[in-house]
Amino acid sequence: MVTLHRRANWKIAVYGGEHGIPHFHIEGRDFRASVGIKTREVIIGSAPRAVLAAALAWAETNEAELQTTWAELNE
Repeated sequence: MVTLHRRANWKIAVYGGEHGIPHFHIEGRDFRASVGIKTREVIIGSAPRAVLAAALAWAETNEAELQTTWAELNE
């Protein structure tokens, strides 16, 4: 697992050994969501609206880093 971005109460992480489309996880104390890297659509789970908005904005700016990390961990 690689944490690529961290805020006070949540983080964005990419895991190895994953399946399906390339995706990242938004994780907090009481929530977890998997989000497609290219589509930035929630695949499963949920996150508070403000967290989701901030995470998606970060993901848009850092899509290349997300894609590269996902590919390296899931070769």
